[in-house]
Amino acid sequence: MQQTSFQDETFEKADFTAACTFGEEYENCRFLHCDFSGADISNITFAECEFISCNLSTVKTAGTSLRDARFKDCKLMGIHFHTCNDFLFSVEFENCLLNMSSFFKLPMKKTSFTGCSLREVDFSETDLSEAKFDQCDFLGASFDHTRLEKADFRTAFNYMIDPENNRIKGAKFSAAGISGLLSRYQIDIE
Repeated sequence: MQQTSFQDETFEKADFTAACTFGEEYENCRFLHCDFSGADISNITFAECEFISCNLSTVKTAGTSLRDARFKDCKLMGIHFHTCNDFLFSVEFENCLLNMSSFFKLPMKKTSFTGCSLREVDFSETDLSEAKFDQCDFLGASFDHTRLEKADFRTAFNYMIDPENNRIKGAKFSAAGISGLLSRYQIDIE
């Protein structure tokens, strides 16, 4: 019988892209230099897990539970995080490539993004209240009816956020990034 639950284990340089069978639950596990690209991780629970230098691009995440999951130096391009189970959804990203991913309607209050590329990411209707975006690139990212109250964008760049279409009360922006809040008005800021 195959093991379906893993706790306090480290997986190093594992290839999860082949037609391998995943466990159903991983708790307090570490994944180092693993390749998940294109894999189907649907309905799997990752609780208090850490992913370091892993490739998770285009993984399928229908019903996947990410509870206190931390990603560092990972490639996570084209992931539909919005298909994850949103119950206790909690993630943290450091130096990650998240381009073309979607967080549509997810509860992500107080989420931390540090040094991430978030180009063309969909944050529509996402709750990013009190989120922190340190040195993040938002070129082409979508913010539509997004909750950004008290979010910190002071060191973020390339964002375009419509203050009339998003909730930004108490959010922090740098003077250099102010043009990203006024782009809809098509004015020149020098």
